[in-house]
Amino acid sequence: MTFHFKNYAVLSCTLLALVSGCSINKLFAVPQASHSNDSATKFELTKVETQPKLSLTPNHLDKAINAQVQQYVKLLAKKGFPSKFQGVWIQSDTQLLAHHQGTVPLRAASLSKVATTLVALETLGAEHQFVTRIGTTGSIQNGVLNGDLIIEGAEDPFFVWEEAFKIGHLLNQLGIKRVTGNLLIVGKFYMNFKDDPLTTGNLLKVGLNSSIWSEEARTQYFSLPASTPKPQVRIDGTVQTLSASPSNFQPLVRHFSYPLTELLKKMNLYSNNFMADKLADAVGGAKVVAQKAALTTGVPTTEIQLVNGSGLAIENRISPRAVCAMFRAIEKYLQPHNMTVADVFTVAGQDQGILDKRPLPKFAVVKSGSFNNLSNLAGALPTQEQKTVWFVIMNAQGESDNLNAQSEASGKNLEYFRTQQDYLLQSFVDKWGAVEAQRRELTPNPTRNSKTSYSEIVMGKS
Repeated sequence: MTFHFKNYAVLSCTLLALVSGCSINKLFAVPQASHSNDSATKFELTKVETQPKLSLTPNHLDKAINAQVQQYVKLLAKKGFPSKFQGVWIQSDTQLLAHHQGTVPLRAASLSKVATTLVALETLGAEHQFVTRIGTTGSIQNGVLNGDLIIEGAEDPFFVWEEAFKIGHLLNQLGIKRVTGNLLIVGKFYMNFKDDPLTTGNLLKVGLNSSIWSEEARTQYFSLPASTPKPQVRIDGTVQTLSASPSNFQPLVRHFSYPLTELLKKMNLYSNNFMADKLADAVGGAKVVAQKAALTTGVPTTEIQLVNGSGLAIENRISPRAVCAMFRAIEKYLQPHNMTVADVFTVAGQDQGILDKRPLPKFAVVKSGSFNNLSNLAGALPTQEQKTVWFVIMNAQGESDNLNAQSEASGKNLEYFRTQQDYLLQSFVDKWGAVEAQRRELTPNPTRNSKTSYSEIVMGKS
């Protein structure tokens, strides 16, 4: 038996938000350093040009657009935000249009998640699923599992209340209503964006037994279809950890996470720091992410500096050029899978998330990043004249060493940066023409809407 829940994850989305926020080197235009500046409905993408000329230099910039960008930087400087803390990169598929400090690594904040997205896709694969196994060493008699219930964690970064409900229901289907032993946690088992095994084990213990649900669990349950069964699995013992499963482990249920592409979309929609850090860990850690991202895009390793996968660190620095190159590398990776960057990032005017109230140009595919006096925005802008324009805008007041020093002044600065970024993007749309419908290469694959997590009974299967 396989058990699915359609995604009615109201509380899960709330939790997500709370944890916020050719040749490979042909993916980007190269300037000289600057000191002044599977379904019944088939979804197929047309070929996207991903091989801009490598000989582009600042001499090939669009003079009018570059002047506009320099004016933007000067405006910020007049407001007290030095130009050395600002970075901009604007390019079409074939031409570098403008840049300011394009090759200088600046504080990245959540633009770090662009690197995590790229390397997770390349390392794990777009369809990768994290598989959590549930088993025992005991026996089932008259609704009672005589022994321990064992959870083999698999680094699933989006295991939430619904997943516990699914698993509990299938254990009930196996005839298990009570466990006489303990709940044993093996490996990296995460739940509700927590990673301590005793904490996550106790969350799961609650989730499996509706008679002891917390208010949060009940709230999540009532967001699901009315026919959703309530699990009843009482565990008599305590939560404990094991370094490895016993040799006589007998699998009962197997839980498959959302495919990686859908996990990345959720992560980016809400800029979820927990998911980003855990996905980075799953592919080798922040340093590996930085190295692989630089290798894939062909930018110098100095332009991608990471200490974590989320951006929740002032040490994370990425150049505007590198951010743009990573977006284009993600585009290139997803194209053979009939997907686009819109399948893993926010589509303005369509997706709900931390950016849904921001007045961004419609159909832009974006990722933001911010903390106290810093605001970054990057992505793809659909236009009539220039087709898809790739942009990166990185703005900061200065070099604050305190991520949490939020003051009234810093809040106003953050809003000022965001307003100016939105104005700049809108000015490009006004110049090159707004599109009436999303460009094909920036349209999410509608068949991905059916992709979800699921659990299945495996007891008795070879």
